[in-house]
Amino acid sequence: MSSLSSWFSNAVAWLDKHGKGAWLAAMILGFIFVWPIGLAILFFMIWSNRMSRSFFGCCSSRKSRDTTGNTAFDSYKQDTLNRLEDEQSAFQGFLQRLRDAKDKTEFDDFMNDRSKAVKKEKAQA
Repeated sequence: MSSLSSWFSNAVAWLDKHGKGAWLAAMILGFIFVWPIGLAILFFMIWSNRMSRSFFGCCSSRKSRDTTGNTAFDSYKQDTLNRLEDEQSAFQGFLQRLRDAKDKTEFDDFMNDRSKAVKKEKAQA
C-alpha cells in the first residue's frame, strides 16, 4: 500500500511541476483510455483546488503586469480604464432608468385596464 501511495504522490508532484497542461492531458487521456480514471483525476483536481486560477499561476503575477515601465503608456492606460468604468456606470444607470420607465408604463397600463374593467362591471350591474 505504501508503494501505491508513494507512486501517487510522485505522479501528483510530477503533474504539479509540469502545470495545467499536464493535468489536463492526464485527465483527457484517462477519459479516452479508462473513463473512471479520467473521472477520478477530474474529481481530484476539483477536490484539491487544482482547478482554481491561482493554482495554475495565471493570476498570481497580476501586479507585475499592471505596469509596463513606460509611465506615459501606464498613465494613458489608467485614464482609458477610468473612462471606460465611467461609461459603464453611466450605461448601467441608463439601463436602470430604462427598466424603471418600462415598469412604470406597464404598471400604468395595468391600472388603466383595471379601472376600465371596474367601470364596465359597475355599468353592467
